[in-house]
Amino acid sequence: MENVILNVNGMTCGHCVKAVETSVGALAGVQEVKVDLAEKKVAVAYNEDTVTVEQIKETIDEQGYDVV
Repeated sequence: MENVILNVNGMTCGHCVKAVETSVGALAGVQEVKVDLAEKKVAVAYNEDTVTVEQIKETIDEQGYDVV
């Protein structure tokens, strides 16, 4: 199991948190997603054999947020 913490801009409310947690959580291989709205960070626990950090970043980007 791998862990990554991504800096994400554009998240401003509970809806943003739910959108990111739901979309990233739906990816195969993702075990856990935690969004820290105040810090603008997304922590993801994932199986690197199933999903890549790039795929996680693309999924967040598709929701309209910027991974920096």
